[in-house]
Amino acid sequence: MTKASWITLFWLLCLATFGQSKDSLRVNFKVNFDQFPLELNKQYISSNKDTVAITTFKFYISNIEIQYADKTVFKEKNVHHLLDLENPNSLQIPITKKNDRIISKVTFNIGIDSLTNTSGALDGDLDPTKGMYWAWQSGYINLKIEGKSPSCKTRKNEFQFHLGGYLQPYYAMRKKVINVNGNGNVNIGIDVAVFLAEINLAQTNSIMIPGKSAMDLSDVSTKMFYLE
Repeated sequence: MTKASWITLFWLLCLATFGQSKDSLRVNFKVNFDQFPLELNKQYISSNKDTVAITTFKFYISNIEIQYADKTVFKEKNVHHLLDLENPNSLQIPITKKNDRIISKVTFNIGIDSLTNTSGALDGDLDPTKGMYWAWQSGYINLKIEGKSPSCKTRKNEFQFHLGGYLQPYYAMRKKVINVNGNGNVNIGIDVAVFLAEINLAQTNSIMIPGKSAMDLSDVSTKMFYLE
């Protein structure tokens, strides 16, 4: 294929993607701290009076379902989205074609299911090079929050919460239901302050493997999500 042909193909793909996004019903995620937009590396004060700066915020959303008031349901099957605060485009997910029907609920998983975790080498948002995969024994990291706080008596005052696990009794994927009662794009807020409010950073500042602590904080993580 000639260089001119490659350029033409590139722009056709761009136009097709733009058109699809423009005509799509989207689920948009907005990451906040105490309901204000979260900026990486900016200092905030938590409800526990900890000074914190978030350096990394990444998580998986999978198998989104749109439930309409007329009882019909649109389901994404085996679709996994990696959302990364460093990549704002990743926080906007085109789901299906726009329509005028009232949406009653949006349901999604926070994390990766056990079947996908055991499916071998994967690509796209599930590519291990994305930095969200431990190893075959532990599987994917569902949610990764990293940052710094003087409250952490660790190297460089860092904290790291890598939440995951796909084997019982430490199956860390969580399901979230958001009540909507409206039409058009769905805007979901994620308040990191809610997560940190339930952590004593001086005592708990590093969770890097599946286990009870990861399970407990996975439960806490569901509280961050709300309808904006």
